[in-house]
Amino acid sequence: MKPAYLTPQAIHEFIAAALAEDIGPGDYSSLAAIPADKLGKAKLLLKDEGIIAGVEMAGHIFKAVDPRLEVEFLVEDGDLVKEGDIGLIVRGPAASILSAERLVLNCMQRMSAIATKTYRLNQLIAHTNAKLMDTRKTTPNFRLMEKWAVHIGGGVNHRFALYDMVMLKDNHVDFAGGIQQAISQTRSYLDKNGLNLKIEIETRSLDEVSQVLKVGGVDYIMLDNMDFETMREAVRMIDGKYKTEASGGITEDTLAAVAECGVNYISMGALTHSVSSLDISLKAF
Repeated sequence: MKPAYLTPQAIHEFIAAALAEDIGPGDYSSLAAIPADKLGKAKLLLKDEGIIAGVEMAGHIFKAVDPRLEVEFLVEDGDLVKEGDIGLIVRGPAASILSAERLVLNCMQRMSAIATKTYRLNQLIAHTNAKLMDTRKTTPNFRLMEKWAVHIGGGVNHRFALYDMVMLKDNHVDFAGGIQQAISQTRSYLDKNGLNLKIEIETRSLDEVSQVLKVGGVDYIMLDNMDFETMREAVRMIDGKYKTEASGGITEDTLAAVAECGVNYISMGALTHSVSSLDISLKAF
């Protein structure tokens, strides 16, 4: 099932803004060098092994640039690809193919890198019930693509933005005057404004976990920067009453051990902010 944030409007607005940034008043290189009636075809060449992502998006981009472009898809989002594979073939006005090329590659290279990393890390915790989750540590104006890539790679999308879920982090708690005040004030605000939003609260110690359990009124409890022993005890204390999320300083080396503590989710900003793009190119033939 496609995530709710992937609406036709959201995709259209992203593409429109990206094309305005890249093409502006015109792709003068292509317009100047290539006759308007020149037809051509190009293939998307995969030069790395990984999970491909952005295939559907590429189709949207080509059509947005020129509805006359015809795209033949040879792989699907989420497929495992290897060096030498052909992802798609695009046919139509040659200048339009070139105008779309960079946005297609920018999206697919980064999305595929994120999907690949998400898939690979998921394999490290496949023996547990924990799910890998992303964060809001995304590239400005590219979050739609990065969250979509995590989804394609088998990860779980956390809240998309500040407006679709309440997350009471340490600073919220401290500014509010404590855990009880933060939760009670949040619930009062949501009720007053008719907002039906899930609430997550960050805890930094077993004492804070105990305070949350006493107050209640949340949906998720974040266990932030806890060592393994403390995290296991926190999970035992919560005893399934609320979903748990481990966060903070989790690396590939510690991921499996964190999952084995019994948490429901593990969030990693590195899924989106620390990846190396897959090598993909578009070649005329």
